[in-house]
Amino acid sequence: MRLEKLDATRWIVRRTGAMRTDAVVYASEPIIDALSGDQSLQQVCNVAALPGIVGPALAMPDIHGGYGFPIGGVAAFDLDEGVVSPGGVGYDINCGVRLMRTDMVREDLGGLEEKILYALAVAIPAGLGSRDGGIKLDRRELHKVVEQGARFAVKRGYGLKADLDLIEAKGRIADAEIDAVSPRALDRGRKQLGTLGSGNHFVELQEVDRIFDEGAAAAMGLADGGITVSIHTGSRGLGHQVATEAIAQLVKVARRHGIELPDRQLCCAPVDSDEGQRYLAAMAGAANFAFANRQVLAGRVAEAMQRVLHETPARMGLRTVYDVAHNIAKIERHVVDGEERLLCVHRKGATRAFPPGHPEVPRVYRKVGQPVLVPGDMGRCSYVLAGQAGAMERTFGSTCHGAGRLLSRTAAKKRARGRDLEGELAAKGIHVRTASRHTLAEEMPDAYKDVEQVIDVVRRAGIGKPVARLRPLAVVKG
Repeated sequence: MRLEKLDATRWIVRRTGAMRTDAVVYASEPIIDALSGDQSLQQVCNVAALPGIVGPALAMPDIHGGYGFPIGGVAAFDLDEGVVSPGGVGYDINCGVRLMRTDMVREDLGGLEEKILYALAVAIPAGLGSRDGGIKLDRRELHKVVEQGARFAVKRGYGLKADLDLIEAKGRIADAEIDAVSPRALDRGRKQLGTLGSGNHFVELQEVDRIFDEGAAAAMGLADGGITVSIHTGSRGLGHQVATEAIAQLVKVARRHGIELPDRQLCCAPVDSDEGQRYLAAMAGAANFAFANRQVLAGRVAEAMQRVLHETPARMGLRTVYDVAHNIAKIERHVVDGEERLLCVHRKGATRAFPPGHPEVPRVYRKVGQPVLVPGDMGRCSYVLAGQAGAMERTFGSTCHGAGRLLSRTAAKKRARGRDLEGELAAKGIHVRTASRHTLAEEMPDAYKDVEQVIDVVRRAGIGKPVARLRPLAVVKG
């Protein structure tokens, strides 16, 4: 594997061996150096060997090793000759982020950040054991969650109908089919609507500490010093079960279709096969569950803040900025070699970043581009970007999804030994509550790349434009 530098932000492994196309990585030299010994570069090359891939196999600057595809991986496939791979979506289907903004500034919180944190922790079950979100769903209602997505949560009183226009795909993937989701997957999700989960999932109270683009920020309702809340979670056990079952099945399907896999974790099926269509239908159902889950959690954030601040959401100016998926495969229109084509675009730890004027960008953002929500780590900062035309031209309308891990969870726990991580965060003015000490160690700031470096690559590559930077004030971590 010979990695060549194309320009200041792109690196390439040219097609060789079983590869059907090139592999291109968006990164800086320090990011490339940090990948030494990591499996992710080989994984991008493996993706380039899959049938029907269109354009290069891509990786964003938050790249690190994942299951099959690297985290930060993007690949598009022809609908007739290409494949769909669960490894290109991941186990946490539609893990994503919702950003909410307010009219408040820090002084309006009255020093109650820690009380808000406690109220959020009480309202939102978090951690590996967060198996009951307190929403009772009978079989018929659970089917509606899978089919309707965020719309179901709005009907149950969580948030506003207006929120739906501010969610990717309006909070519902239309291709979901309840018959494609197994009874086991449905059972795992039945009590988990309204839960955060574990690991890197979080709810974070933030302050806008820098504006980079005044016009885009104004369109998004973001102002210097403004208070925001981010919610990061996905489809919980339902999505995990969908992925588990699909992976077990598609290993056999790939063999039956004569597909040679460079890595068993890249098991797949032709997009137009019965098995491929069934996976897409089940994945869409899990994605809808995730959209509904974040809608419920947004409602609970509003309730928790109202209890502490004694202000209604309307008086706080609390509303959704945007909600975007990170782990998903979608059928989209893209121009390739001057021809518009329908493609199955896999984004695994990558974010859709559609530009100004795109018909799928909400009208309120049509002039500035789709909001792109990029969490960093709980000790530094997160970013809001706007999608750019360069992303449509070079990355199938995609950009990074976060800072990207620098250390494995095991390595992070080793580095955390003997340190007072909670105290270190408190010294920065950041309050934190985690479900366990292990989570705090695994998710410590050192475990992640500096998101500033990742954003710099994205900016220079023209695949995302910085709009605002958000500093953490209080964090509920799964």
